[in-house]
Amino acid sequence: MDFLEELEWRGMLHQLTPGIREHLSERPRKAYIGFDPTAPSLTLGNYVQVMLLLHWLRAGHEAVVLFGGATGRIGDPSGKDQERELKTYEELDGNLAHQQAQMERLLQQGGARAGAKVRVVNNHDFYREMNVLDFLRDVGKTLTVSYMMSKDSVQNRLETGLSFTEFSYQLLQGYDFQRLYADYGVTVQMGGSDQWGNITSGSEFVRRNLEGKAYAVTTPLLTKADGSKFGKSAEGNVWLDEELTSPYDFYQFWLRADDADVATYLKYFSLRDKEAILADCATVEAHLGGEDRYREVTEIKTGLAAELTERIHGAEALQTAERVTNLLWGRGATAEDLRALDARAFRALSGNIPTFGVERGLLPMGLVELLSEHSEVVSSKSEARRAVQGNAIAINKEKVTNVERQVDAADLLHDRYLLLENGKKKRYLFEVL
Repeated sequence: MDFLEELEWRGMLHQLTPGIREHLSERPRKAYIGFDPTAPSLTLGNYVQVMLLLHWLRAGHEAVVLFGGATGRIGDPSGKDQERELKTYEELDGNLAHQQAQMERLLQQGGARAGAKVRVVNNHDFYREMNVLDFLRDVGKTLTVSYMMSKDSVQNRLETGLSFTEFSYQLLQGYDFQRLYADYGVTVQMGGSDQWGNITSGSEFVRRNLEGKAYAVTTPLLTKADGSKFGKSAEGNVWLDEELTSPYDFYQFWLRADDADVATYLKYFSLRDKEAILADCATVEAHLGGEDRYREVTEIKTGLAAELTERIHGAEALQTAERVTNLLWGRGATAEDLRALDARAFRALSGNIPTFGVERGLLPMGLVELLSEHSEVVSSKSEARRAVQGNAIAINKEKVTNVERQVDAADLLHDRYLLLENGKKKRYLFEVL
């Protein structure tokens, strides 16, 4: 597998430095991508770079994942229109530990080549013993102010304001590349196109201070068809942590994708054969061109959702996501399907259907009373009785016709949840607290 050719057919190649094709053809090389731990988890937006690492490893090269224990304390101005809010050191250290564990799992689950070599480095180690005078002499003298001012990440912030702290970020990232080149033989830095200025600064560090040759590769910034940022849902970031974004919500992100985005998503994220991916892309393009291929495109999105949910969250999480999806949107879901859901699936349900709290001390409670407690369910006790008598009410997917029915602890799933349905489309979750 040729790494650059792989990126090209996938539409993932944006910029590269001259001579890199020859450099990669000579023998296996080492490349790195940096991740600053400014968030509690990696996001779906970060996963573009994880895919870049996977393709690199699958091509037979070696990788370094650099976590920004130092740069995360400074803040990267790239792509930002205002100064970042600084995180506490404790928060950053906690984020870094969590993201490192995530990264190791994502690379393994992404099918990195057997025996692939990946090293994890924290750039705080480069600066831990360096005082400010050493930094200014050994790092700050490398680049001129005019060179640093020419970068887009700086130019775009001149009007809104840029602190010296963030202005110095490219010095830190440049020195990172120098250290990785010298210490580990890393000759290539990869990242998103917004990092081009920082990456080429690193190449300058290697050239000026080590008289070496370093290379750069960037991917396009991935956005949705409507221009919004990739990796965002209506509720915010799509996280790669199931406690922050449930497997169900992750699965739904792909199902709800705009048809105009699907071909790009397939090329960026699917690890199926090239021919299968391109065939699906052709189907999507035909649909966008006016052919009625709706069902086929829906199947393609469902397949992509399944592939990525299983890869990132595991087979059990995928099964849960599919069950919740069927329960909410499908037909024929049974009481057995509902009982098969684990507690985290019910937490996912609570964010997607109306949810009401019930004090545990109020149980047992009459079903009619429970229904009429919330006007969103029924407007009155008389309406509740009519609904029960009319065979419209189901508790945990089982129909109820007895108006004297009591709801007690035995009805609770995972000793906490109760799913109540009024008709075929109205579903409500009661959570006993």
